[in-house]
Amino acid sequence: MKNIAIIMGGYSSEYKISLISGNVVYQNLDKTKYKGYRIHIFKEKWVYVDDSDTEFSIDKNDFSVMVNGNKISFDCVFNAIHGTPGEDGLMQAYFQLLGIPQTSCDYYQSALTFNKRDFLSVLKPYGIKSATSYYLNKGDEINTDEIIKKVGLPCFVKPNKAGSSFGISKVKTENELPIAIEVAYKEDNEIIIESFLDGTEVTVGVINYKGEIIVLPITEIVSENDFFDYEAKYQGKSQEITPARISDEMTQKVGTIAKRAYELLKMKGFSRTEFIIVNDEPFMLEMNTIPGLTSESLIPQQAAAAGIALQDLFTNAIELAL
Repeated sequence: MKNIAIIMGGYSSEYKISLISGNVVYQNLDKTKYKGYRIHIFKEKWVYVDDSDTEFSIDKNDFSVMVNGNKISFDCVFNAIHGTPGEDGLMQAYFQLLGIPQTSCDYYQSALTFNKRDFLSVLKPYGIKSATSYYLNKGDEINTDEIIKKVGLPCFVKPNKAGSSFGISKVKTENELPIAIEVAYKEDNEIIIESFLDGTEVTVGVINYKGEIIVLPITEIVSENDFFDYEAKYQGKSQEITPARISDEMTQKVGTIAKRAYELLKMKGFSRTEFIIVNDEPFMLEMNTIPGLTSESLIPQQAAAAGIALQDLFTNAIELAL
């Protein structure tokens, strides 16, 4: 029986969703092979939480825990932290130093994909298209004329390194731009401002399943709100249609691009890449390396459409890490 630490929580606005994802993993682990431990990672404490909600402190020296006089070490870490420090490379580097296998990609890939600006720049030479964008760092002069000349209106203002659509605004007039920039700066000190792509939004799951890199059935996102924001993602304000209502040819095209990005970056574990298709041309928005694993989340929906049960999905992730 292998001991699996399921890490959840994190230091960002996404911690609540991460706790739900982590619990879904905990409930769906194959109990015949694994003993799961829910590990909450917060700035103020790293603790193992047992079924009666008693907390035991984690020893950060070797990522072990003492429970009633017994020292417990872990064979593998299942990473369910969205945002920092689980999706940006920090936990990955820590576990690599300790020699503990973990289910997500390596630290460099995590750090790169978490930084939308750097991630899209790395893929550009390979012919992978993205929206026209304008970058700002906190403290930079904000020249609204110049920004709009480059990206046009409407445009999107996004924190460069944040997930779950926190801090994103759709800007329709020049006057709204400074306010949107302030909102984004609450989440991150770097901002990406992108031209509005008017097209079909799809999200593509790519995973290594039993040693083979596969593209899961593609999901189309139809948001009731202005874009696929937090409400649309988690509070039912969107339709998620799997498989997407796009031609077989487009399904093939966008799937190939997502898989190519996964292979180019030497990814591991789960990835979910967002695209907007404009005039038969897919534009990549971003890649998530710790996508949501709640019952509402997209990867579980796509896996189900591919005939992969949650337990198999999670067993596969652990076996590949080991």
